[in-house]
Amino acid sequence: MFRLNDRSGFVLIFTFSLVVLLNSCGLKHQQDADSNEELTDTSVYKYGICVDSLDVTNYNIERGDLLSSILSRMGFAGNDIEEISQVMEPLYSASKLQIGNPYATITTKDSTQAIQYLVFEKNKTDYVVIDLCKESITAYESSKPVTLRREYVEGTITSSLWNTLVDAGAPFMLALKLSDIFAWQIDFFDVKEGDSFRLMYDAAYIDDTTYVDITSIEGAAFTHQGKKFRAIPFEQDSIREYFDEEGNSLRKAFLKSPLDYYRISSKFTNARFHPILKRYRAHHGIDYAAPTGTPVKSIGDGVVVEKAYQRNGAGNYLKVKHNAVYTTTYMHLSKFAKGIEKGSKVSQGDVIAYVGSTGLSTGPHLDFRVHKNNQPINPLTMEAPPSLPVKPELRDSFMVIYNRVWSELDSLQYSRQLYVSETDSIRQGQGV
Repeated sequence: MFRLNDRSGFVLIFTFSLVVLLNSCGLKHQQDADSNEELTDTSVYKYGICVDSLDVTNYNIERGDLLSSILSRMGFAGNDIEEISQVMEPLYSASKLQIGNPYATITTKDSTQAIQYLVFEKNKTDYVVIDLCKESITAYESSKPVTLRREYVEGTITSSLWNTLVDAGAPFMLALKLSDIFAWQIDFFDVKEGDSFRLMYDAAYIDDTTYVDITSIEGAAFTHQGKKFRAIPFEQDSIREYFDEEGNSLRKAFLKSPLDYYRISSKFTNARFHPILKRYRAHHGIDYAAPTGTPVKSIGDGVVVEKAYQRNGAGNYLKVKHNAVYTTTYMHLSKFAKGIEKGSKVSQGDVIAYVGSTGLSTGPHLDFRVHKNNQPINPLTMEAPPSLPVKPELRDSFMVIYNRVWSELDSLQYSRQLYVSETDSIRQGQGV
């Protein structure tokens, strides 16, 4: 058996320990160096590609540009153009290229300026990369990183909701989103001076600077003609919708109007003077004056039970049966929406036709009628039943969300008021 004496053993152990220590220190130094290198990495990336040794040139699609003409200008030959078109087609069809959309070439920095990648932006966030580095041409989709920012806006209407939002520096699209949420409570064509609102929403940004879109409204309050309405987002049965403070859904069985943009030219009456027939007769509907071609929406879910033409009356018209109680009729249409036939199922908000002036009509408008239990009723005064409220077993969860939303709204309102107050003080101090 081999044994070390005490002195030899001590020397060997010391030597071994020293080697291990030096190696471990060296490893640590290397790890620290690697870590420092990662921390000080200043590589530049575009479209997810490191472009430190490459040049990026940006363009925009111009009128008359085709994919083939763009590639031809870059110097690609016929076979390459065809191959690029083929790999790109499943991801971004050449027929969908739009004027103004950006695209880019990523090339080498040497004298050849060989194109390594082509990038075509589909919208603000999504793009397609054509990889020309390999032997065969490939393509893939990707997206720019997007961050969400919680934002707040409030205002009192002096002219219109649209103008008030824009004056407050908020995206004008909020007007459409608000009108969608409160479509069953508020007629936004009847918004008055003095009506007010406050809301918080999530907005998407690229690099925290480039605004992309509004992703969601996270809480809203609207005061209309002295009456207060609240909207709390809550999910039940995997569906996210908005509820009032009592847990009742803001979504009702019917939209307030079948048109987004209109002017009421004739109301529901039992004695209206007909401009063509030159006599008084009942008009059991609402006439919405609007340009020819304006989309007409079904005010609720239902089935098309009539699609026809009446020469000396309704012209092109549709009738939708919503349930055993309600039926709606849409008259004087210029044309029907694609796929709309007798028996077609339609959902609330679906475009079913377009405004026209067919039949007995003096100009483009929609004659809209509602029947309840086969009796005509005034569409402007009918009460539509709400959809399902928050379920009893989810009531506690809803109240937690409600309290959180309102607490955050109040906090954001206070922060805004504080900011405005400080800004005014600074301006006064500067004599502005």
